[in-house]
Amino acid sequence: MNQYEIAVLYHPDLEIDLEKATKKVEQIFTDNGGTVVNADNWGKRKLAYTIAKQDHAVYVIYTVDMPGTGVAKTESTLNITDEVIRFLITRPDLKAIAKAEATKAEKAAKAAERGDRADDDSKDEE
Repeated sequence: MNQYEIAVLYHPDLEIDLEKATKKVEQIFTDNGGTVVNADNWGKRKLAYTIAKQDHAVYVIYTVDMPGTGVAKTESTLNITDEVIRFLITRPDLKAIAKAEATKAEKAAKAAERGDRADDDSKDEE
């Protein structure tokens, strides 16, 4: 199973009743052998350009574990789904993400260490 990030832009009129549309899309993922690990709803946002005569869309980012064979089936099904304006399926670089998190933790540790030394120096001055 590979991990994929799937960004789905829903029609803006679905903002009120988004649950039904998300259940439908999640069912598409599971029908094609995937499991939804995480769903992150970003809410209604303005689009960079007009898509299907709409200036806004509801953004939902899914993290899905799915076999590679299910991706093509998922794409073809999402293409004909009325609730979905646009979608993008990507495979994240897990090594780069892990490296970025390690670097971030290292910088936070150094910053905390510098903060501790700064407090120690001020105590010595008093």
